[in-house]
Amino acid sequence: MGLPQQRMEHLGKTNLLEKVFKLSERGTNAKTEVLAGLTTFMTVSYIIFVNPLILSEAGIPKEAALAATIFSTVFCTLLMAFWANFPIVAGPGMGLNAFFTYTVVIGQGLSWQTGLGAVFISGIFFFILSVTGVRKKLVDGVPKTLRSAIGVGIGLFVAFIGLKNAGIIVANESTFVGLGAITSTGPLLAIIGLIISAVLMALRVKGALIISILTTAMISMSLGFSATPHSLSDVASLSIPSISETFMQMDIKGAIAYGIISVIFSFTIVELFDSLATLISLSKKANLVDENGEIPNLNRALTADAIGTMASALFGSTALNTYVENATGIAEGGRTGLKAFVVAILFLLGLFFAPLISIIPSVATAPTLIIIGALMLSEIKNIDFDDFTNVVPAFLTIIMMPLTYSIAEGLAFGFISYTLLKLVTGRKAELHWIMYFVSIAFIINFIMLSH
Repeated sequence: MGLPQQRMEHLGKTNLLEKVFKLSERGTNAKTEVLAGLTTFMTVSYIIFVNPLILSEAGIPKEAALAATIFSTVFCTLLMAFWANFPIVAGPGMGLNAFFTYTVVIGQGLSWQTGLGAVFISGIFFFILSVTGVRKKLVDGVPKTLRSAIGVGIGLFVAFIGLKNAGIIVANESTFVGLGAITSTGPLLAIIGLIISAVLMALRVKGALIISILTTAMISMSLGFSATPHSLSDVASLSIPSISETFMQMDIKGAIAYGIISVIFSFTIVELFDSLATLISLSKKANLVDENGEIPNLNRALTADAIGTMASALFGSTALNTYVENATGIAEGGRTGLKAFVVAILFLLGLFFAPLISIIPSVATAPTLIIIGALMLSEIKNIDFDDFTNVVPAFLTIIMMPLTYSIAEGLAFGFISYTLLKLVTGRKAELHWIMYFVSIAFIINFIMLSH
Protein backbone atom coordinates (compact mmCIF):
# COMPACT_ATOMS: atom_id res chain seq x y z
CA MET A 1 0.00 0.00 0.00
CA GLY A 2 3.02 2.27 0.51
CA LEU A 3 3.93 2.72 -3.16
CA PRO A 4 0.38 3.40 -4.44
CA GLN A 5 -0.11 5.89 -1.59
CA GLN A 6 3.13 7.72 -2.49
CA ARG A 7 2.08 7.79 -6.14
CA MET A 8 -1.34 9.24 -5.23
CA GLU A 9 0.35 11.92 -3.11
CA HIS A 10 2.65 12.74 -6.03
CA LEU A 11 -0.30 12.96 -8.42
CA GLY A 12 -2.13 15.17 -5.94
CA LYS A 13 0.77 17.59 -5.81
CA THR A 14 1.09 17.52 -9.61
CA ASN A 15 -2.61 18.22 -10.04
CA LEU A 16 -2.38 21.12 -7.60
CA LEU A 17 0.55 22.64 -9.51
CA GLU A 18 -1.33 22.08 -12.76
CA LYS A 19 -4.40 23.82 -11.40
CA VAL A 20 -2.49 26.80 -10.01
CA PHE A 21 0.12 27.32 -12.73
CA LYS A 22 -1.45 25.67 -15.84
CA LEU A 23 1.76 23.82 -16.65
CA SER A 24 0.56 21.62 -19.52
CA GLU A 25 -1.35 24.51 -21.10
CA ARG A 26 1.95 26.36 -21.43
CA GLY A 27 3.90 23.33 -22.58
CA THR A 28 6.04 22.83 -19.49
CA ASN A 29 6.32 20.66 -16.39
CA ALA A 30 7.30 20.99 -12.73
CA LYS A 31 10.89 19.76 -13.22
CA THR A 32 11.53 22.27 -16.00
CA GLU A 33 10.08 25.13 -13.95
CA VAL A 34 12.15 24.27 -10.88
CA LEU A 35 15.38 24.11 -12.91
CA ALA A 36 14.45 27.40 -14.61
CA GLY A 37 13.92 28.93 -11.17
CA LEU A 38 17.33 27.75 -9.96
CA THR A 39 18.96 29.20 -13.07
CA THR A 40 17.23 32.56 -12.63
CA PHE A 41 18.19 32.75 -8.95
CA MET A 42 21.84 32.14 -9.80
CA THR A 43 21.85 35.02 -12.27
CA VAL A 44 19.89 37.53 -10.20
CA SER A 45 21.04 36.80 -6.65
CA TYR A 46 23.85 39.35 -6.93
CA ILE A 47 21.22 41.97 -6.02
CA ILE A 48 21.32 40.64 -2.44
CA PHE A 49 24.92 41.83 -2.21
CA VAL A 50 24.85 44.93 -4.42
CA ASN A 51 21.60 46.71 -3.51
CA PRO A 52 22.29 47.06 0.26
CA LEU A 53 25.73 48.55 -0.44
CA ILE A 54 24.23 51.24 -2.69
CA LEU A 55 21.35 52.01 -0.31
CA SER A 56 23.73 52.17 2.65
CA GLU A 57 25.41 55.16 0.99
CA ALA A 58 22.06 56.93 1.38
CA GLY A 59 22.24 56.27 5.12
CA ILE A 60 19.98 53.22 5.28
CA PRO A 61 21.42 50.66 7.74
CA LYS A 62 23.10 48.02 5.58
CA GLU A 63 21.62 44.94 7.27
CA ALA A 64 18.12 46.41 7.23
CA ALA A 65 18.57 47.31 3.55
CA LEU A 66 19.59 43.72 2.85
CA ALA A 67 16.53 42.32 4.63
CA ALA A 68 14.29 44.85 2.86
CA THR A 69 15.80 43.85 -0.49
CA ILE A 70 14.96 40.20 0.13
CA PHE A 71 11.47 40.80 1.52
CA SER A 72 10.43 43.18 -1.24
CA THR A 73 11.73 40.80 -3.91
CA VAL A 74 9.94 37.83 -2.34
CA PHE A 75 6.67 39.77 -1.93
CA CYS A 76 6.48 41.04 -5.51
CA THR A 77 7.74 37.80 -7.03
CA LEU A 78 5.06 35.82 -5.19
CA LEU A 79 2.46 38.21 -6.61
CA MET A 80 3.87 37.55 -10.07
CA ALA A 81 3.76 33.81 -9.40
CA PHE A 82 0.29 33.30 -7.94
CA TRP A 83 -1.73 36.28 -9.18
CA ALA A 84 -0.33 36.91 -12.64
CA ASN A 85 1.16 33.42 -13.23
CA PHE A 86 4.21 35.04 -14.84
CA PRO A 87 7.69 33.45 -14.84
CA ILE A 88 9.05 36.79 -13.64
CA VAL A 89 11.20 37.88 -10.72
CA ALA A 90 10.89 41.54 -9.72
CA GLY A 91 12.90 43.35 -7.08
CA PRO A 92 14.77 46.58 -6.26
CA GLY A 93 16.08 47.82 -9.58
CA MET A 94 19.63 48.59 -10.57
CA GLY A 95 19.52 52.18 -11.74
CA LEU A 96 16.52 52.90 -9.56
CA ASN A 97 18.62 52.25 -6.45
CA ALA A 98 21.32 54.54 -7.88
CA PHE A 99 18.67 57.19 -8.60
CA PHE A 100 17.36 56.90 -5.05
CA THR A 101 20.79 57.18 -3.42
CA TYR A 102 22.76 59.58 -5.59
CA THR A 103 20.03 61.81 -7.08
CA VAL A 104 17.27 61.89 -4.47
CA VAL A 105 19.06 61.51 -1.14
CA ILE A 106 22.64 62.69 -1.70
CA GLY A 107 21.93 64.97 -4.68
CA GLN A 108 18.96 66.81 -3.16
CA GLY A 109 20.04 66.48 0.44
CA LEU A 110 16.95 64.58 1.58
CA SER A 111 16.75 62.00 4.32
CA TRP A 112 16.41 58.39 3.26
CA GLN A 113 13.04 58.34 5.03
CA THR A 114 11.79 61.15 2.76
CA GLY A 115 13.21 59.30 -0.23
CA LEU A 116 11.23 56.20 0.75
CA GLY A 117 8.16 58.42 0.99
CA ALA A 118 8.72 59.44 -2.63
CA VAL A 119 9.08 55.77 -3.61
CA PHE A 120 5.77 54.95 -1.91
CA ILE A 121 3.96 57.82 -3.64
CA SER A 122 5.38 56.77 -7.02
CA GLY A 123 4.05 53.27 -6.29
CA ILE A 124 0.57 54.73 -5.77
CA PHE A 125 0.83 56.53 -9.11
CA PHE A 126 1.92 53.27 -10.73
CA PHE A 127 -0.97 51.40 -9.22
CA ILE A 128 -3.49 53.92 -10.59
CA LEU A 129 -1.83 53.97 -14.01
CA SER A 130 -1.68 50.17 -14.12
CA VAL A 131 -5.24 49.31 -13.09
CA THR A 132 -6.65 51.92 -15.49
CA GLY A 133 -4.52 50.69 -18.39
CA VAL A 134 -3.02 54.17 -18.81
CA ARG A 135 0.50 52.95 -18.05
CA LYS A 136 0.91 51.16 -21.36
CA LYS A 137 -0.62 54.08 -23.29
CA LEU A 138 1.84 56.50 -21.70
CA VAL A 139 4.80 54.38 -22.74
CA ASP A 140 3.43 54.13 -26.28
CA GLY A 141 3.51 57.94 -26.43
CA VAL A 142 7.25 58.17 -25.85
CA PRO A 143 9.42 57.63 -28.95
CA LYS A 144 11.42 54.43 -29.18
CA THR A 145 14.64 56.42 -29.55
CA LEU A 146 14.21 58.04 -26.13
CA ARG A 147 13.12 54.79 -24.48
CA SER A 148 16.32 53.15 -25.70
CA ALA A 149 18.47 56.14 -24.74
CA ILE A 150 17.11 56.01 -21.18
CA GLY A 151 18.30 52.41 -20.80
CA VAL A 152 21.74 53.20 -22.21
CA GLY A 153 22.12 56.31 -20.03
CA ILE A 154 21.20 54.41 -16.86
CA GLY A 155 23.71 51.74 -17.88
CA LEU A 156 26.51 54.30 -18.19
CA PHE A 157 25.51 55.85 -14.87
CA VAL A 158 25.56 52.48 -13.09
CA ALA A 159 28.93 51.62 -14.68
CA PHE A 160 30.32 55.00 -13.62
CA ILE A 161 29.26 54.29 -10.03
CA GLY A 162 31.00 50.91 -10.26
CA LEU A 163 34.22 52.50 -11.56
CA LYS A 164 34.06 55.07 -8.76
CA ASN A 165 33.45 52.47 -6.05
CA ALA A 166 36.37 50.47 -7.40
CA GLY A 167 38.71 53.45 -7.18
CA ILE A 168 39.43 53.18 -10.90
CA ILE A 169 37.85 56.61 -11.47
CA VAL A 170 38.52 59.32 -8.89
CA ALA A 171 37.92 63.05 -8.42
CA ASN A 172 40.45 65.35 -10.07
CA GLU A 173 40.65 69.10 -9.44
CA SER A 174 41.94 69.85 -12.93
CA THR A 175 39.69 67.61 -15.02
CA PHE A 176 36.81 66.86 -12.57
CA VAL A 177 37.42 63.11 -12.97
CA GLY A 178 40.58 61.16 -13.58
CA LEU A 179 42.18 57.73 -13.43
CA GLY A 180 42.84 56.41 -9.96
CA ALA A 181 45.93 54.61 -8.72
CA ILE A 182 45.04 51.43 -10.56
CA THR A 183 48.19 49.61 -9.41
CA SER A 184 47.08 49.89 -5.77
CA THR A 185 45.35 46.94 -4.13
CA GLY A 186 41.72 48.12 -4.26
CA PRO A 187 41.52 49.03 -7.97
CA LEU A 188 43.58 45.96 -8.90
CA LEU A 189 41.16 43.69 -7.06
CA ALA A 190 38.24 45.34 -8.86
CA ILE A 191 39.97 44.86 -12.22
CA ILE A 192 40.56 41.20 -11.40
CA GLY A 193 36.89 40.87 -10.49
CA LEU A 194 35.90 42.58 -13.73
CA ILE A 195 38.02 40.14 -15.75
CA ILE A 196 36.53 37.17 -13.89
CA SER A 197 32.99 38.48 -14.48
CA ALA A 198 33.59 39.15 -18.17
CA VAL A 199 35.17 35.75 -18.81
CA LEU A 200 32.41 33.86 -16.99
CA MET A 201 29.72 35.88 -18.79
CA ALA A 202 31.40 35.21 -22.13
CA LEU A 203 31.46 31.50 -21.34
CA ARG A 204 27.77 31.70 -20.33
CA VAL A 205 28.47 30.30 -16.89
CA LYS A 206 25.35 30.31 -14.72
CA GLY A 207 25.73 32.53 -11.70
CA ALA A 208 28.69 34.35 -13.25
CA LEU A 209 28.19 37.57 -11.31
CA ILE A 210 27.69 35.97 -7.90
CA ILE A 211 30.72 33.71 -8.51
CA SER A 212 32.77 36.78 -9.39
CA ILE A 213 31.67 38.65 -6.25
CA LEU A 214 32.53 35.75 -3.93
CA THR A 215 35.83 34.97 -5.69
CA THR A 216 36.99 38.59 -5.58
CA ALA A 217 35.97 38.83 -1.92
CA MET A 218 38.02 35.74 -1.07
CA ILE A 219 41.07 37.11 -2.93
CA SER A 220 40.65 40.39 -1.05
CA MET A 221 40.58 38.56 2.29
CA SER A 222 43.58 36.41 1.42
CA LEU A 223 45.58 39.58 0.67
CA GLY A 224 44.45 41.18 3.91
CA PHE A 225 42.72 44.03 2.08
CA SER A 226 39.37 43.31 3.74
CA ALA A 227 38.45 41.78 7.07
CA THR A 228 38.54 38.01 7.29
CA PRO A 229 36.38 35.94 9.67
CA HIS A 230 38.66 33.79 11.83
CA SER A 231 36.31 30.81 11.58
CA LEU A 232 32.94 29.73 10.26
CA SER A 233 31.58 30.30 13.73
CA ASP A 234 32.36 34.01 13.34
CA VAL A 235 30.04 34.18 10.36
CA ALA A 236 27.47 31.92 12.00
CA SER A 237 27.42 34.16 15.08
CA LEU A 238 26.21 37.09 12.99
CA SER A 239 22.48 37.55 13.37
CA ILE A 240 19.94 37.23 10.56
CA PRO A 241 19.22 40.79 9.39
CA SER A 242 16.00 42.49 10.44
CA ILE A 243 13.95 45.24 8.80
CA SER A 244 13.04 46.74 12.18
CA GLU A 245 15.15 49.86 11.49
CA THR A 246 13.48 50.59 8.16
CA PHE A 247 10.00 49.08 8.33
CA MET A 248 7.30 51.75 7.94
CA GLN A 249 9.94 54.47 8.20
CA MET A 250 9.04 56.23 4.93
CA ASP A 251 8.19 59.89 5.44
CA ILE A 252 5.26 60.57 3.09
CA LYS A 253 4.43 63.93 4.67
CA GLY A 254 8.05 64.99 4.32
CA ALA A 255 8.08 64.00 0.66
CA ILE A 256 4.92 65.99 -0.04
CA ALA A 257 6.07 68.97 2.04
CA TYR A 258 9.38 69.11 0.21
CA GLY A 259 7.50 69.39 -3.06
CA ILE A 260 9.53 66.73 -4.83
CA ILE A 261 7.16 66.40 -7.74
CA SER A 262 10.07 66.12 -10.14
CA VAL A 263 11.60 63.29 -8.10
CA ILE A 264 8.37 61.31 -8.04
CA PHE A 265 7.90 62.14 -11.72
CA SER A 266 11.39 60.88 -12.56
CA PHE A 267 10.82 57.67 -10.58
CA THR A 268 7.64 57.19 -12.57
CA ILE A 269 9.29 57.85 -15.94
CA VAL A 270 12.17 55.43 -15.30
CA GLU A 271 9.94 52.68 -13.90
CA LEU A 272 7.36 53.10 -16.66
CA PHE A 273 9.77 52.20 -19.43
CA ASP A 274 11.98 49.81 -17.55
CA SER A 275 9.43 47.34 -16.20
CA LEU A 276 6.92 47.49 -19.05
CA ALA A 277 9.48 47.12 -21.84
CA THR A 278 11.20 44.26 -20.02
CA LEU A 279 7.91 42.51 -19.20
CA ILE A 280 6.75 42.64 -22.80
CA SER A 281 10.10 41.43 -24.11
CA LEU A 282 10.29 38.53 -21.65
CA SER A 283 6.65 37.57 -22.24
CA LYS A 284 7.33 37.27 -25.96
CA LYS A 285 10.45 35.21 -25.26
CA ALA A 286 8.35 32.87 -23.09
CA ASN A 287 5.71 32.56 -25.86
CA LEU A 288 3.01 34.04 -23.63
CA VAL A 289 1.49 36.11 -26.45
CA ASP A 290 -1.95 34.87 -27.56
CA GLU A 291 -3.33 34.63 -31.12
CA ASN A 292 -4.50 38.25 -30.96
CA GLY A 293 -1.03 39.51 -30.15
CA GLU A 294 -2.03 40.28 -26.55
CA ILE A 295 -0.24 39.13 -23.39
CA PRO A 296 -2.72 37.55 -20.95
CA ASN A 297 -2.51 38.94 -17.41
CA LEU A 298 -0.07 41.70 -18.45
CA ASN A 299 -2.06 44.27 -16.48
CA ARG A 300 -1.94 41.96 -13.45
CA ALA A 301 1.84 41.77 -13.77
CA LEU A 302 2.09 45.56 -14.06
CA THR A 303 -0.20 46.01 -11.06
CA ALA A 304 1.87 43.50 -9.08
CA ASP A 305 4.93 45.61 -9.90
CA ALA A 306 3.17 48.75 -8.60
CA ILE A 307 2.00 47.04 -5.39
CA GLY A 308 5.52 45.66 -4.98
CA THR A 309 7.00 49.15 -5.17
CA MET A 310 4.70 50.34 -2.37
CA ALA A 311 5.61 47.28 -0.30
CA SER A 312 9.31 47.87 -0.98
CA ALA A 313 9.03 51.39 0.45
CA LEU A 314 7.27 49.93 3.51
CA PHE A 315 10.09 47.43 4.01
CA GLY A 316 12.79 50.06 3.45
CA SER A 317 14.02 49.58 -0.11
CA THR A 318 13.71 51.39 -3.39
CA ALA A 319 11.38 51.07 -6.39
CA LEU A 320 11.15 47.71 -8.16
CA ASN A 321 11.65 46.61 -11.71
CA THR A 322 11.53 43.41 -13.71
CA TYR A 323 14.98 41.84 -13.95
CA VAL A 324 16.20 41.24 -17.48
CA GLU A 325 18.05 38.22 -16.02
CA ASN A 326 14.68 36.44 -16.07
CA ALA A 327 15.61 35.63 -19.66
CA THR A 328 18.07 32.99 -18.43
CA GLY A 329 15.33 31.00 -16.71
CA ILE A 330 12.95 31.46 -19.64
CA ALA A 331 15.66 30.14 -21.94
CA GLU A 332 15.74 27.03 -19.70
CA GLY A 333 12.02 26.51 -20.35
CA GLY A 334 10.39 28.51 -17.55
CA ARG A 335 6.88 29.50 -18.63
CA THR A 336 4.76 29.84 -15.48
CA GLY A 337 4.60 31.34 -12.02
CA LEU A 338 6.07 28.14 -10.59
CA LYS A 339 9.47 29.35 -11.78
CA ALA A 340 8.93 32.65 -9.96
CA PHE A 341 7.76 30.80 -6.83
CA VAL A 342 10.97 28.76 -6.75
CA VAL A 343 13.07 31.93 -6.97
CA ALA A 344 11.05 33.59 -4.21
CA ILE A 345 11.69 30.65 -1.89
CA LEU A 346 15.42 30.73 -2.66
CA PHE A 347 15.55 34.47 -1.93
CA LEU A 348 13.82 33.86 1.39
CA LEU A 349 16.39 31.19 2.26
CA GLY A 350 19.01 33.80 1.39
CA LEU A 351 18.24 35.51 4.71
CA PHE A 352 20.17 32.75 6.47
CA PHE A 353 23.26 33.46 4.34
CA ALA A 354 22.81 37.22 4.50
CA PRO A 355 25.42 37.70 7.26
CA LEU A 356 28.02 37.13 4.53
CA ILE A 357 27.23 40.62 3.25
CA SER A 358 29.18 42.13 6.14
CA ILE A 359 32.44 40.63 4.83
CA ILE A 360 31.94 41.49 1.13
CA PRO A 361 34.08 44.56 0.23
CA SER A 362 32.88 47.15 -2.28
CA VAL A 363 35.72 46.25 -4.67
CA ALA A 364 34.04 42.84 -5.04
CA THR A 365 30.65 44.26 -6.03
CA ALA A 366 31.94 47.15 -8.17
CA PRO A 367 32.72 44.89 -11.18
CA THR A 368 29.10 43.71 -11.18
CA LEU A 369 27.91 47.30 -11.60
CA ILE A 370 30.30 47.78 -14.52
CA ILE A 371 29.13 44.56 -16.21
CA ILE A 372 25.46 45.51 -15.75
CA GLY A 373 26.22 48.87 -17.35
CA ALA A 374 27.82 47.08 -20.29
CA LEU A 375 24.77 44.84 -20.70
CA MET A 376 22.43 47.84 -20.77
CA LEU A 377 24.44 49.33 -23.64
CA SER A 378 22.76 46.91 -26.06
CA GLU A 379 19.73 49.21 -26.30
CA ILE A 380 21.81 51.65 -28.35
CA LYS A 381 21.09 49.62 -31.48
CA ASN A 382 17.48 50.79 -31.36
CA ILE A 383 18.38 54.47 -31.65
CA ASP A 384 17.76 56.05 -35.07
CA PHE A 385 21.09 57.68 -35.94
CA ASP A 386 19.91 58.78 -39.38
CA ASP A 387 17.61 61.46 -37.98
CA PHE A 388 19.39 64.32 -36.21
CA THR A 389 16.23 65.27 -34.30
CA ASN A 390 16.58 61.85 -32.68
CA VAL A 391 20.37 61.77 -32.33
CA VAL A 392 20.77 64.92 -30.22
CA PRO A 393 18.05 64.08 -27.63
CA ALA A 394 19.33 60.51 -27.37
CA PHE A 395 22.91 61.73 -26.92
CA LEU A 396 21.92 64.29 -24.26
CA THR A 397 19.87 61.69 -22.36
CA ILE A 398 22.79 59.27 -22.34
CA ILE A 399 25.66 61.65 -21.60
CA MET A 400 23.94 63.86 -19.02
CA MET A 401 23.05 61.01 -16.66
CA PRO A 402 26.64 60.14 -15.68
CA LEU A 403 27.98 63.70 -16.09
CA THR A 404 25.35 65.27 -13.81
CA TYR A 405 25.31 62.18 -11.58
CA SER A 406 21.54 62.22 -11.98
CA ILE A 407 19.14 60.08 -13.97
CA ALA A 408 16.49 62.79 -13.61
CA GLU A 409 18.68 65.45 -15.25
CA GLY A 410 19.41 63.15 -18.17
CA LEU A 411 15.70 62.53 -18.63
CA ALA A 412 15.00 66.26 -18.55
CA PHE A 413 17.59 67.13 -21.20
CA GLY A 414 16.39 64.29 -23.43
CA PHE A 415 12.67 65.03 -23.27
CA ILE A 416 12.98 68.80 -23.58
CA SER A 417 15.44 68.70 -26.50
CA TYR A 418 13.36 66.10 -28.36
CA THR A 419 10.17 68.16 -28.06
CA LEU A 420 11.88 71.43 -29.04
CA LEU A 421 13.70 69.95 -32.04
CA LYS A 422 10.55 68.38 -33.44
CA LEU A 423 8.62 71.64 -32.97
CA VAL A 424 11.17 74.01 -34.55
CA THR A 425 11.78 71.69 -37.51
CA GLY A 426 8.07 71.55 -38.32
CA ARG A 427 7.57 67.94 -37.27
CA LYS A 428 5.14 68.39 -34.40
CA ALA A 429 2.96 65.63 -35.89
CA GLU A 430 5.54 63.18 -34.49
CA LEU A 431 4.94 64.39 -30.95
CA HIS A 432 2.49 62.62 -28.67
CA TRP A 433 0.74 64.78 -26.05
CA ILE A 434 2.69 63.02 -23.30
CA MET A 435 5.89 64.58 -24.66
CA TYR A 436 4.50 68.10 -24.18
CA PHE A 437 3.36 67.24 -20.67
CA VAL A 438 6.66 65.69 -19.58
CA SER A 439 8.80 68.41 -21.17
CA ILE A 440 6.82 71.25 -19.57
CA ALA A 441 7.02 69.50 -16.19
CA PHE A 442 10.82 69.27 -16.45
CA ILE A 443 11.09 72.93 -17.55
CA ILE A 444 9.01 74.03 -14.56
CA ASN A 445 11.26 71.94 -12.32
CA PHE A 446 14.39 73.63 -13.71
CA ILE A 447 12.83 77.06 -13.05
CA MET A 448 11.89 76.08 -9.49
CA LEU A 449 15.37 74.73 -8.75
CA SER A 450 17.01 77.91 -10.01
CA HIS A 451 15.21 80.07 -7.43
